[in-house]
Amino acid sequence: MIGILIPAHNEEALLPECLEAAIVAANHPALLGEEVQILVVLDSCTDRSAAIAQDYQVQSLCVQARNVGQVRGIGARHLLNNGARWISCTDADSRVAPDWLVAQLALEVDAVCGTVEVDAWSEDFGCSAQARYEQAYQACEGHRHIHGANLGFSAGAYIRAGGFEPLACHEDVLLVRQLERCGATIAWSHTPQVTTSGRLDCRVQGGFGDYLRSLTQVS
Repeated sequence: MIGILIPAHNEEALLPECLEAAIVAANHPALLGEEVQILVVLDSCTDRSAAIAQDYQVQSLCVQARNVGQVRGIGARHLLNNGARWISCTDADSRVAPDWLVAQLALEVDAVCGTVEVDAWSEDFGCSAQARYEQAYQACEGHRHIHGANLGFSAGAYIRAGGFEPLACHEDVLLVRQLERCGATIAWSHTPQVTTSGRLDCRVQGGFGDYLRSLTQVS
């Protein structure tokens, strides 16, 4: 079984498109009918996120953590207990490509670090900030970006690395570093595609949205 892990905190506006994309990827013919479980871990949600997950008939867990590392760890443990051999992580403000799972698995490694494409720039994100982002970002094979929105790993490698730490930010970066220390084979690939939100009001302090906002503050 393959697991798709999606943490969510008050994501009613973007969660439907996220789940629709994940369902398409889970039913890709190249997976040859292998079961794919889509799990949304709803963290301290006070909006309609839980109802939306129920409408799409995906698995969901409700937690009160306000800690993305803890949430990802809970979700990964749930999928592993259900028999997942591979876990693909994305975010509730992101849309995976139809062949996302296929592209990750085709790399035949212990873990995959993928890139992201920003869906649409915020009105507050000017041309100069966009130019700074595009100059710094490596959308190519061999990049060194780590995104929780486009990350995959085998069950065995994840367990050997010790899993996600309960960090409020950069839990994905620490996991990849732990995987490297354990000798896991890692593909830094541009092939598995994910489109993510360019919003500046991010859900995680120190996350991707904060990075984007910092680019607007450069004089």
